[in-house]
Amino acid sequence: MPTSWSATAPGWGRARLLSALVGILLAFVILVGGLVGLIRDAADGTLPYDDNVTPTFAADDRTSVRDAIAAAPMLDDTPADARRGTPTVTAPAPLTIPPPTTKGPASVPSGFPHTPAGAVGQLAAIDTTVLTAMNIPVARDVHDDWTIPGAPALEAWPPTAAVRAFRTASNTTGPVAVAVNPVAAQLKGSDGPDWVLACVLYRIDAAVTRAASVAYGRCERLEWREDRWVVAPGPAPAGAPATWPGTDLAAAAGWRPWRTDLGPP
Repeated sequence: MPTSWSATAPGWGRARLLSALVGILLAFVILVGGLVGLIRDAADGTLPYDDNVTPTFAADDRTSVRDAIAAAPMLDDTPADARRGTPTVTAPAPLTIPPPTTKGPASVPSGFPHTPAGAVGQLAAIDTTVLTAMNIPVARDVHDDWTIPGAPALEAWPPTAAVRAFRTASNTTGPVAVAVNPVAAQLKGSDGPDWVLACVLYRIDAAVTRAASVAYGRCERLEWREDRWVVAPGPAPAGAPATWPGTDLAAAAGWRPWRTDLGPP
């Protein structure tokens, strides 16, 4: 996913910039799950994903199964975990994500395949488009074109909350310099080929008077409709851990390093 920069906003100090960036994390975590002080076992209460296994259930249970996958808690984190951590010496196996092949509605990269990895790629494309722009009109356009009835409304959609938190904390309305790059991902669950609970960990960099960086994790329900993955119906999933990439805590949280599928050599 290419790095994208917009024009630079004037007059920020490092402390203010970090406050704004951490505001993104806090707004999202508070919105979808709340802050819990103690770190618990990453496997406790989660529903692991196996690329080769599809759960089976009665048709009437579909909504409850999907809600259970979405609501299952993930590793607890703190704001400090989004900025630093102990580098891991045993990195998890990478998750290979296919690249986009076209541009879809609202200028969001698209053309991802009908696979779980394709769903992850589409989520990253949706989020990167919104968070790089960091403005509500772009969030509205993307939400209108990439959600289906029953998905969270614009006001309750986590990317919208992130944009609003950033703008409130930074006290800016004009262009800002933000780069958003997916650095890790995980597949939290699935009920078959057409529905995936995908999670992406981003590194967000802002360069104003000085540069600052923060990790931001997010999960989303995605459903295959016609020829693309879209945001599916249901409440927003439990908060994804925002852990600095490449750390012990990121590995414990289930994050697998992002690797773009470059095709045959």
